[in-house]
Parts: sequence; structure tokens; C-alpha cells
Amino acid sequence: MTAEPDPTLYNKDLAPVPESQRTWGVYSYASLWVAMSVCIPTYMLASGLIAGGMNWWQAILTIFLGNVIVLIPMLLNAHAGAKYGIPFPVLVRASFGVRGANLPAVLRALVACGWFGIQTWIGGQAIHSMLKILWPAGSAEPFLWLCFAAFWIVNMYVIWRGLEAIRVLDDLGAPFLLAVGLLLLWWITGKAGGLGPVLSQPSKFQTSGEFIKFFIPSLTAMVGFWATVALNIPDFTRYAKSQRAQIVGQALGLPAAMTLYSFIGVAVTSASVILFGEAIWDPVALIGRFNQPLVAFVALIAILIATLTTNVAANVVSPSNDFSNLDPGRISFRTGGLITGFLGIMMMPWKLMSDYSSYTFGWLVGYSGLLGPIAGVMIADYFLVRGGRLNVEDLYRRNGEYEYNSGWNPRAVASLALGVAAALLGLVIAPLRWLYDYAWFAGFAVSAAAYVILMQPASTKLSRFA
Repeated sequence: MTAEPDPTLYNKDLAPVPESQRTWGVYSYASLWVAMSVCIPTYMLASGLIAGGMNWWQAILTIFLGNVIVLIPMLLNAHAGAKYGIPFPVLVRASFGVRGANLPAVLRALVACGWFGIQTWIGGQAIHSMLKILWPAGSAEPFLWLCFAAFWIVNMYVIWRGLEAIRVLDDLGAPFLLAVGLLLLWWITGKAGGLGPVLSQPSKFQTSGEFIKFFIPSLTAMVGFWATVALNIPDFTRYAKSQRAQIVGQALGLPAAMTLYSFIGVAVTSASVILFGEAIWDPVALIGRFNQPLVAFVALIAILIATLTTNVAANVVSPSNDFSNLDPGRISFRTGGLITGFLGIMMMPWKLMSDYSSYTFGWLVGYSGLLGPIAGVMIADYFLVRGGRLNVEDLYRRNGEYEYNSGWNPRAVASLALGVAAALLGLVIAPLRWLYDYAWFAGFAVSAAAYVILMQPASTKLSRFA
């Protein structure tokens, strides 16, 4: 950067990554997605569809389709990160303004805090289950909260070590996690009589109408699952060796890893119906049903590793940058991580995970109505309004191209509000419930269209920066 950046908009964590430090290749991005996908929320996503009434192929098709759909905005938002080396909270300054960017950044950060709490709660449960295997007296409820606290501290330690530690953890952990998942699938389906009986479990839906009524919000939930990272993917692609590296790595990693690990969740949950007469969607609870200490201990170790790698990469990197963006001079990446950790506890994840319906149709679909509109504004701004061109220096200073009105772009804020209103309208007006079922899609489409229309008067001004 040739011009001096504004200290209220700049610190070393938010600065553009120089070419010499962009070291992530195809394998780095593929393994990142394997590490983030192979986690208990993914398993619960799939097992929740089985518990809700789908058969195995309906659940897998829903998950695969949802991840192919969300890959599109993922790659579109990733482009600017790889091209300019900038993170999400800096990229969003182009559309919302250098100060207005704090609005979408904080919305994204709060969702990440909720996810951080969920993952940490799952990890604490896994440690508690391991403790009960080694020491039966450890089953008392106070020990569960101690295990939750212990896993929280481990997460904070990893994020304190920085982003390079996250990349190394992902590269080493991804192959191991897939192998353990396949081993668990082989073991439990063997107990249930093989894949044949497991996959023969019928759908509970008697008509196409019943299936569609469950399928639509389920598909929205699948998109919503990664709608968070679809926004902050520049936080990772800013380290890409090339556009090809991040595109190929993500295209190979996301749909394949999610579908494979979801199949494990689908098959294991279907096996639980055969073995126990009910669909057990929580793998920690399912493992506790087997009187096999060695198998349970290995499986719980795998759960811990999977939860740790996903939690740090998917749920701490983005909010750390987002909170740092609020006051770059005082809030570093590490401090932002600590804020994330404390807010994650305050959001009471044990309530968010009370049952599969709350998890899928309450949490996932609900927040997708907030994040879809943000993605709509970002993508419309970068590709349709600016043609993929950014003035990087002005992203870090006041009174430049992205100053708008005292640092806020009212057109972006209005577009975001319209999108959120459209997505969540179905919650208060029963005949429009379908808008909520399509929350991410409705919010994205309305916000993108509104932004392009509202920004038309400014298009001639933007042309001089091309």
C-alpha cells in the first residue's frame, strides 16, 4: 500500500496478505473443507433428516444439492480474497462503507459465536462420555460442565497460536478423521446386519406433498449450514497461491466431504433404528448405547479432533476478524477470538441443540434469513456494480471511494433490510410461510436485486475508479 492507512480501519491482521505469504494450494483448501465438514453438526444435519422421516437417498440427495448450491456464492465471494488478499470485513466495506461494514460483520460474527458454543458443547459432551468410560463416578452432572470448560480452553489455546497452526491442524487431521469415520460406519453397520438392511429403511412420507413440505426447509437448512463461511471465505482465500488453487480445492473438498460424512451419519442413524428401535440423531448418545469401551473411546477421540478442527477454522477465524474490524487499534485477532469464546457461552448452546427440529428448522433456517441478504449485497456489488474491481487503498482510509455517507452506504443497508424482511416475513404471516422455508434464497434474491437497482445512480461515479 502506497498511501498511509487510517489507524481506525487498519491493523496487521486486516492488512492485505502479500504475494510472498500466499502459500495455500489445492490440497490446503480441500483438506480445510474435509476438516470442517467431518464434524458432529454435519452428522447431526444428516441424522436429523432421517429422524424427520427421509430415507437414506432422499437425505443424501438433499445434502448434496444444498452443498452444490452454496458452493456457488462461496466461490463468488472467494474471488476477491484470492485476488486482493483481503479478509471478509474489509471486502464488505466496498458495499456497506468503511464504517457500515461493521453491521454485516457483527451479524456474521454473532452467528459464528452461536456455532462456536454449539461445537464446544459437543466437544465437552464427548470428553464427559470418555470420562464416564474411564471413571464411572465421573458421570455426575458437574463433571459435564467441567469438561465443557476444558474443551473451551483447548479451543482458545489453538486460536491463540494463529492461522498457520489452524492450517497445519487441518492438513494433518483431515485424512485421519475420514478413516475413523469409515471405520465407525463399518463397525456399526456390521452390528446391524450390513448396509443392505440399514439402507432399506423406508421413507415415512406417504405422498409427494408431504415430502416437499419437509424437503424445502431442509434444503434451505443445508444451504444455511455453510452460509456463514460463504460470507467470510475471503478470510481463507486471501492466502491462496492462485484463483485456481482455491476454486479447485473448494470444488473438490466441499460437496464430496459433506456428502461422504453425511452418508456416514445417515447410515449410522438408520442402523440405530434397527438396533434400538428409534433414530438416535446424537452420535455421543448413540456411542453411549454400546457396551464396547475400546470402540467408544476411539470414536470419542475422533469426535474431539473433528470438533476442534472445525470449531477453530469455521467459527473463530471469521468473528475474530469481524470484532477486530470494530476497533482495529485495540482489538487484535487474538482478542477477537477471546470475545467469540465468551459470547459463545452466553448464547447457551445446550438450548440450541435440544432436538433436531430446533437445530435444523430453528437455528439453521432462521439465521440463513440474515446471512443470505448479506451475500446478495456483496456479490451484486463486486460482480454486477464494480465488475470485480476494487480500490484496495481506499478500503483502509476515510473520505475515499467507500466513504459514502459518513462511512455508511444507506443503499446497502436498505437492501439488507428488505432482504431480511422478505426472508423472515413468513414467521409472522402464515400464508407467506413459504418465504421463511426459502429464507436464504428469498433474502439473497431480494437484497441483490434491490442493491443493483438502488446503486444505479452511483454507477457513473464508480466508472472513474475502474
